[in-house]
Amino acid sequence: MKKTGLLIMIILMVWGMTACGKGSQSTSSQPTVAPELKNEILAPLTGLPTTAPTDNRVVMVMINNHTKARPQSGLDRADVVYEILEEGLITRFMAFYQSELPEVVGPVRSIRPYNITLAEAFDSIISHAGGSEAALATLKQGNHADLDEIYRYNKAYWRSKERKAPHNLYTSIPALRKGADTMGYPVKGIVPSFTFRKATDEVQGEKGEAIHVFYTKGYTAEYAYDPQTKQYKRLTAGQLMKNKETGKQVEAANVMVLSANHRIVDSKGHLEINVKGPGEGYLFQRGKAMKITWELKEGMLRAYQNGQEVPMYPGKTWVNVVPIKTNGTPPLTFN
Repeated sequence: MKKTGLLIMIILMVWGMTACGKGSQSTSSQPTVAPELKNEILAPLTGLPTTAPTDNRVVMVMINNHTKARPQSGLDRADVVYEILEEGLITRFMAFYQSELPEVVGPVRSIRPYNITLAEAFDSIISHAGGSEAALATLKQGNHADLDEIYRYNKAYWRSKERKAPHNLYTSIPALRKGADTMGYPVKGIVPSFTFRKATDEVQGEKGEAIHVFYTKGYTAEYAYDPQTKQYKRLTAGQLMKNKETGKQVEAANVMVLSANHRIVDSKGHLEINVKGPGEGYLFQRGKAMKITWELKEGMLRAYQNGQEVPMYPGKTWVNVVPIKTNGTPPLTFN
């Protein structure tokens, strides 16, 4: 009896363990619900993945390109950069930031009316240090998010001891965004966006691997295409352009060179530049050159062919605005 009872107990225990195993197996075999995948956020000005809110208002900084201001800081992290002439036949950069927040940007310089036109199209927060009389009058009249270091808000700026004024004024994008909020300017808004290609798309056009843009002898811009990275490396006056603090090479996926009417308007050499278009120019992508028309439309300088906007590749975009007429030297050559 004892052996029989023990045998029955063992059989019952084995049966119970088997039943529990079957129950666990049944539960685990039920279909599981996969976690919901979040959509990837793409920056409106670059088409690249970003963690920054896409409704963060664009910040535009006027950046010095004097020989004593080189190398600059923060240009490698701008989403879009415009290079354009000022009086004295020197160029300055308009650097537009939306998806990145560099802590050092500059040197910061003054502003002109056509710079305001381009910045206003982006609905951007405007960073500069003074400006021409016409530019300052325009800023006073309009409803601009103006963070002029001289006359409006200086807390977002500092002077570097490494350089002499006026080539030593710097700022940071976080400080400018904080300054805009302090001044009561909206820090959110509707940000314009390019139409973007797929990164795998191919383009057709003339060979455009080496680009040379001539303003004056000391102010030339070059772009050298790197087929490995599919980016154009930026050079200034024959020297590779690199970030002052990090040494990082400045690159662009898209380069536009746009011809526009330039006119001297006073004895000081101040210019009036038609930055609204329409006009003619070239777009360079993936080592190819495409003849285009251009126009300031829906917030940005855009490229067109046959009335249709030409899409950009995901990445940074550099734009050089050049005079239609020059003193003998062509403003653009490429091969």
